[in-house]
Amino acid sequence: MTAPVIGVLALQGDVREHVAALAAAGADTRPVRRPAELDAVDGLVIPGGESTTISKLVDIFELREPIDKRIADGMPVYGSCAGMIMLATEVLDGRPDQRGFAGIDMTVRRNAFGRQVDSFEAPVEITGVAGGGFHAVFIRAPWVERVGAGVEVIGTVTGGPAAERIVAVRQGNLLATSFHPELTGDPRVHAYFVELARAA
Repeated sequence: MTAPVIGVLALQGDVREHVAALAAAGADTRPVRRPAELDAVDGLVIPGGESTTISKLVDIFELREPIDKRIADGMPVYGSCAGMIMLATEVLDGRPDQRGFAGIDMTVRRNAFGRQVDSFEAPVEITGVAGGGFHAVFIRAPWVERVGAGVEVIGTVTGGPAAERIVAVRQGNLLATSFHPELTGDPRVHAYFVELARAA
């Protein structure tokens, strides 16, 4: 069975870590900075980083329209942290000029868990990911305040002050997490996305 080709949007953020995690999960992976590189992939990861910066760079690199079109055509996309913000239809506490891809019908709150100093780790049970709770790393992370009818909540924080907060969702071929699975050495979330891309 051929490995799906998964691109990582390589404009800003933790690109290398996602490339390594996807490779460990059995994907053929490559960075995406140009529309032609986007054309060559079966799926795309939007990494954590700074959502306002990624939003600007997507326009500078002329990737907004091509990514919007591929999402509309059903390309699987996974966004972690800033990537989750980029996939949301509504962002609270964002900058007024910030624009994402509006792929997942949800409202997210930017930096909801606090600033960098408030970064934390917590267990998250993820529907569809076997092997028990996922040790999740949250860095200036968003959380989801509202989901639309077509959105499946697949992960919530299971303990601590952020208990019950929605931190992982899926809508069709689009997947988003508030946390950074690429920083944990646990490939299960990436493997879940690789299978989603393979099935698509």
